[in-house]
Amino acid sequence: MKQHRLAAAVALVGLVLAGCDSQTSKVTLETPAQKASYGIGLNMGKSLAQEGMDDLDSNAVAQGIEDAIGKKEQRLKDEELIEAFAFLQKRAEERMVTLNKESAEAGKKFLADNAKREGVTTTASGLQYEVVQKAEGAQPKATDVVTVHYEGKLTDGKVFDSSVERGSPIDLPVSGVIPGWIEGLQLMHVGEKYKFYIPSELAYGEQSPTPAIPANSVLVFDLELIAIKDAAAAADTAQ
Repeated sequence: MKQHRLAAAVALVGLVLAGCDSQTSKVTLETPAQKASYGIGLNMGKSLAQEGMDDLDSNAVAQGIEDAIGKKEQRLKDEELIEAFAFLQKRAEERMVTLNKESAEAGKKFLADNAKREGVTTTASGLQYEVVQKAEGAQPKATDVVTVHYEGKLTDGKVFDSSVERGSPIDLPVSGVIPGWIEGLQLMHVGEKYKFYIPSELAYGEQSPTPAIPANSVLVFDLELIAIKDAAAAADTAQ
């Protein structure tokens, strides 16, 4: 995280913290601007908490906002502020390294225990799956476009994405998804439902694609292969 990003985040959260600290009863959330202001502060506050910066002093933040708006002389030199931001940045990076390591270890343990369950098959790549519903349809190739319904969860059961909840299946190219899906889809027959347990190295690895999916996460997918689209239909979809 860059220092300027951290400084901006602190300032934005300060707007909310200052109001909550001393003027909670006076805050109104009626106009679009007021609601947007609250949303900005709320989202930034959540982001800062995830970064391990939940010990910010709301009074100090409010004082900084007040001094800036009132065009008062700043109470700390730029060198002091840079040093403070560097400290927070270093602390956040160290915390992230620790969390990533813990997540990787937890994922390995989950997969090791899961592999022992009856009905779970582990492939050479480490992908694990269960056949929930069998069918005799065709199997897709890497070059195909398929129609699927899916629900993705973390190992604690938290749903991070679901076409089922949206009520609409999606079309996607078999070769255009994460490695665990590329392999898994080609194991399935049209009409089948599988449950996949995807190791982080076959998903997003050390990257976090969204806040809902931490780095090094094992992903659990309930996947239904509805159809394989023909070449003409696939071209129409692409257009």
